[in-house]
Amino acid sequence: MSIQLSSRLPSLLKDCASKRQFDQIHGLFVTSPSLRRLLPGLPALLVRRATELGDTAHADLLFSSFRETEPTGPGAVALYNAMIRGCAYHGPHEGALELFAEMPRRARGEGLAPDSFTYPHVVDACARLRMWRAAEAVHCRVLKEGLAAVPAVSSSLLAFYVARGSLGDARRVFDGFRDKSIGLSNRMVSVYVRAGDVTSAREVFDAMETRDVVSWNAMLTAYVRTADIVAAKELFAAMPVKNVISWTTMIRALSDAGDFAGMRGLFDRMPERNLVSWNCILSSYTRHGRFWQALQMFPRMLLEGLNPDSFTVVSVLSACENLRKLRLGRWIHANLVTPALQVHAEVGTALVEMYAMCGDVARAFVVFLKMYSKDVFSWNVMIRALAVHRRADDALRLFGVMRKQGFGPNHFTFMGVLLACSGHVDEAVTVLQGMPCRPDSDVWRALLGGCRIEADLGSAKEAIADGHVWIPCRVLYRLTELDIQTGGMFHKRAKSALPGRQESRGLCHPGETRRGNLAKVPSTPVVESAGNEMCVSLT
Repeated sequence: MSIQLSSRLPSLLKDCASKRQFDQIHGLFVTSPSLRRLLPGLPALLVRRATELGDTAHADLLFSSFRETEPTGPGAVALYNAMIRGCAYHGPHEGALELFAEMPRRARGEGLAPDSFTYPHVVDACARLRMWRAAEAVHCRVLKEGLAAVPAVSSSLLAFYVARGSLGDARRVFDGFRDKSIGLSNRMVSVYVRAGDVTSAREVFDAMETRDVVSWNAMLTAYVRTADIVAAKELFAAMPVKNVISWTTMIRALSDAGDFAGMRGLFDRMPERNLVSWNCILSSYTRHGRFWQALQMFPRMLLEGLNPDSFTVVSVLSACENLRKLRLGRWIHANLVTPALQVHAEVGTALVEMYAMCGDVARAFVVFLKMYSKDVFSWNVMIRALAVHRRADDALRLFGVMRKQGFGPNHFTFMGVLLACSGHVDEAVTVLQGMPCRPDSDVWRALLGGCRIEADLGSAKEAIADGHVWIPCRVLYRLTELDIQTGGMFHKRAKSALPGRQESRGLCHPGETRRGNLAKVPSTPVVESAGNEMCVSLT
């Protein structure tokens, strides 16, 4: 084999993208014994590349074979490092620790000494397995062997302590670096930003000898997350170089602060805008109820030649929904919602909600049925849409289909079902009793609304005559239990739920309540039991 080809094999192995190409290089290595002499590090490269391609079984087979033919020397350590790395990154993670423990027993009892390439992968495996004590023991070995100053080792230890949430230990590791690179300092700033420690983030930021745009953006994000708009403006003005992320982050900060004029002015001054920037301003308008501005900006985005993504479509459809712009919503559906976007559940849900809110519930149902993927939120939106449009039977049937397909209903699902049960209070109570979770005050309020819509007081009399508590009173009892600090709202709703002379029977004078076991709070409705009736009073 030519020396030129042998020198190219490592790069070819690194660039191979399929198992077939890998097998060809491996076959060449097996049939050419001279390669082992010319390229002593090739076995380790073969093992590493096999793990990177996801073929762990093949990598393990290669490792076992090469381990017997090369039991000692730097090549053996490199071989172990390659396999430990593969296990740490691609699994099984326990294998990395087993191989690390095996190294001292190899080399005919003389042992193999881990080096600076071994420890980072072992620490990473410990972090992935959440084996904190094992990682601390590895840290002690690193200190004992004098490898703590090696950047790769220290970086892995820093990542471990961050993953464990020990920011104090992470900071001590960071301070131990002799030469702190920009990337390492940026990482420490980002760690503090995620933890909400703006003071420490600024301390590391100010100590940096040189900063890049990533450093500035990380610090800007810290101020935006803590809603410190004044500091964010000052930092943004001081930035020597701004990229699209810088401008977009500041736009989001101004929108969160309610400064829409400043947000629009900053957006118009942007030297370069991308899809993320447009999505930011569109979502900012829709999140704060400024739907007209969102629809005015949308054509400008299209004129700049940008193709909307799922975030764009959801924002614009939300504006169409709230402004009842059915015609524009249909145009977006027909011209912008591509098959690639239709696979997103949030896009389908936004379409369903837009059509339903604009009155076209039939089209909403067709879109729902054609959705590639549905989540619980999609089902909730469709159930509520049917309930709002007085198609209670369809809503309840859809609720049954949802449960049969394995979707677990949540709080909002039952709110929609209770809305569909308006006028059918007995069925609503049955639904409540089947809830897997304890209903909260919002759910009981929805049921109370159903009690008001139900005008059949004759059935209420029959319920009382049979010795059963009338449903509105039970609802009020649960509402008082769950939301005792709400004030007199329940008393007003009780009057609307119990019209006419039935009100005097369901609502007692404050002095007439008795035998109650609820804590009475001033200006709060309290429900007490008196035989088969419930009394509501304001004390």
